[in-house]
Amino acid sequence: MSDTRRRVKVYTLNEDRQWDDRGTGHVSSTYVEELKGMSLLVRAESDGSLLLESKINPNTAYQKQQDTLIVWSEAENYDLALSFQEKAGCDEIWEKICQVQGKDPSVEVTQDLIDESEEERFEEMPETSHLIDLPTCELNKLEEIADLVTSVLSSPIRREKLALALENEGYIKKLLQLFQACENLENTEGLHHLYEIIRGILFLNKATLFEVMFSDECIMDVVGCLEYDPALAQPKRHREFLTKTAKFKEVIPITDSELRQKIHQTYRVQYIQDIILPTPSVFEENFLSTLTSFIFFNKVEIVSMLQEDEKFLSEVFAQLTDEATDDDKRRELVNFFKEFCAFSQTLQPQNRDAFFKTLAKLGILPALEIVMGMDDLQVRSAATDIFSYLVEFSPSMVREFVMQEAQQSDDDILLINVVIEQMICDTDPELGGAVQLMGLLRTLIDPENMLATTNKTEKSEFLNFFYNHCMHVLTAPLLTNTSEDKCEKDFFLKHYRYSWSFVCTPSHSHSHSTPSSSISQDNIVGSNKNNTICPDNYQTAQLLALILELLTFCVEHHTYHIKNYIMNKDLLRRVLVLMNSKHTFLALCALRFMRRIIGLKDEFYNRYITKGNLFEPVINALLDNGTRYNLLNSAVIELFEFIRVEDIKSLTAHIVENFYKALESIEYVQTFKGLKTKYEQEKDRQNQKLNSVPSILRSNRFRRDAKALEEDEEMWFNEDEEEEGKVVVAPAEKSKPEDDFPDNYEKFMETKKAKESEDKENLPKRTSPGGFKFTFSHSASAANGTNSKSVVAQTPPATSNGSSSKTTNLATSVTATKTESCCVAQVGVQWPFTGTIIAHCSLELLD
Repeated sequence: MSDTRRRVKVYTLNEDRQWDDRGTGHVSSTYVEELKGMSLLVRAESDGSLLLESKINPNTAYQKQQDTLIVWSEAENYDLALSFQEKAGCDEIWEKICQVQGKDPSVEVTQDLIDESEEERFEEMPETSHLIDLPTCELNKLEEIADLVTSVLSSPIRREKLALALENEGYIKKLLQLFQACENLENTEGLHHLYEIIRGILFLNKATLFEVMFSDECIMDVVGCLEYDPALAQPKRHREFLTKTAKFKEVIPITDSELRQKIHQTYRVQYIQDIILPTPSVFEENFLSTLTSFIFFNKVEIVSMLQEDEKFLSEVFAQLTDEATDDDKRRELVNFFKEFCAFSQTLQPQNRDAFFKTLAKLGILPALEIVMGMDDLQVRSAATDIFSYLVEFSPSMVREFVMQEAQQSDDDILLINVVIEQMICDTDPELGGAVQLMGLLRTLIDPENMLATTNKTEKSEFLNFFYNHCMHVLTAPLLTNTSEDKCEKDFFLKHYRYSWSFVCTPSHSHSHSTPSSSISQDNIVGSNKNNTICPDNYQTAQLLALILELLTFCVEHHTYHIKNYIMNKDLLRRVLVLMNSKHTFLALCALRFMRRIIGLKDEFYNRYITKGNLFEPVINALLDNGTRYNLLNSAVIELFEFIRVEDIKSLTAHIVENFYKALESIEYVQTFKGLKTKYEQEKDRQNQKLNSVPSILRSNRFRRDAKALEEDEEMWFNEDEEEEGKVVVAPAEKSKPEDDFPDNYEKFMETKKAKESEDKENLPKRTSPGGFKFTFSHSASAANGTNSKSVVAQTPPATSNGSSSKTTNLATSVTATKTESCCVAQVGVQWPFTGTIIAHCSLELLD
């Protein structure tokens, strides 16, 4: 028997009686040695993996539905379906199944068989040797009919025979005529029997019977029968709800009568399943699987018929984008598209592709841009759901649209910026909508799903677009929240008032006094009591946490784009301000952002951190946490443990030289002692190298040519050569000819001696780990030298291993002059540098 490969989608029925898509592949029927019989095999079209391996069992009932479906049950509570792309493929596999079972391929249902012993027992009974004889359809026979229907439900073979009898004799329509008679006569007992009969027929789980019961002629009488549940004191009024309360809304008149009928039928059958029928017991879960399939494939037909009616869809889009359309009408149009897109999930991949391409061609994305900016919360929510379907279908399609849009529109009205503003302006206390939009934004900026071809690099183009046109909108709340500069704060509030007005509304008039650098319990931004800029409330903290999650994702997946942005905005310094928030989860988000940066082990980032003294707020948070053993404590220690294990020398030196006195009393972990050991070992190694070099060469180590300095500062350009686009580079430190270095070093020594006594007076005195604090300026001005505060650096501890080195570990603090560099201009100690511990200075400081 030759294999026949056909494209199919595999579905399984889940516990909620919904069909789950298990993948698309090609089906074949072949003999499988392990299963010892002919089997259905489905291999995924993507990678050839096995999606399905099912033996064609002679005792399994297979159903062929709507020309392209084959449905069957593998075992109890496990239903399967194959949805074929082509009718010919379905017919061919159906013939194979019927051939194995010895059935005529013209039938749509193969007979349900059970185990041999039970089958033999039924064959011995004369009433089961042929089709079941139904009682005459009369009022006085209703009790007998009800007993018959309920008695066969436990036997698969008798259920099949009863279904055939009901179908052949047109019995259902006769029963529904009796229902009308019973209702006219107010025959309550007869109505209760009819409830049991109709419910039992539904549990026969036969598509051919459903076609009759759910026809326009019969469905309302079926609903009527199900109103008279004997367990209820009074009948329900389901028909009244369906005919009077439930209103069919046509956003645009539907001229296709078949489509209208299909929509009505699907709604009513869904109502029967979800509202009228009781939740099935464990023993009844499989009884309604065909009903679920009936609804599922009805939705497929509805979407296909609407999609083919281009005149209808064009009219819907025209009204949706028309400024003259009133709000109520627009709300109905958006809700229609939401349901339309939800139904589209039932389509096979090829048809779903065509569906979304049709919507894109008609202008769904420009339409969403309009409705997402409306004040109506329900409309915005529905528009978000539609946008999620589009992003899930094709992120590239959305990215291409927004990049084309950027060439014609201002940044404020770009679709992706509208989405960001919707995330920022979510009024839900739990930010449910913001979380959903954050996930969509993460999908759009994920390089893993960006295309790269010889003629077009989507990754480079889109990331350039995003960082040039959108990143400032995303970070506006964060930068506003952590700014000490009133002019900068007013700039953000003015330009991004739509983004930030919902969560950052001033509660007091602005004061002209300079805010402090710390965060109080009531304010995220440093402020005094008379200058509350933005409250440290739960909703604000949640929003900032979402923004930090996206930025952390950027650090992990983007290269020079996010690095460039962090340097130019001094972003890490601003983020670390949030370490002082009263909301621990927000402090952890800020710490996670720094942890991801350090995890890259990029020396460019490491120099940025050490020059900016950015460990200070982290260590202050650890000391403020005291003896509490909580997540914040563990996260901070893990950060330093990573530095120790990975042996990041520049960070190790900075931590030990500047903060070890504050950390040496922490002994419940060996992390900080381990850092000290690493530091001393490296120091000894460098000293040994220095001692082994002749003195005349050793003196030259104080010189470093300008080219080497430039190479160090520019090395990060080579990390991602394949990415393209405009890059704004953080200014590198200025270097001077090496002949000038001794003079500058003499200036440095003079400065050091002049400040040495002042440093000793300013050194903090620790009485307990919690009392050792460092000053930390988080503003951008501190980073570039404008109005900066002094940063206290502790004297590094002397070595304890008896090293013969007489090199002095220098520590000092200076007030930096104004510079355009994003790194803090400072005088300090850099280790390792040229094979030893030497004093260095920022040359631009001494210009």
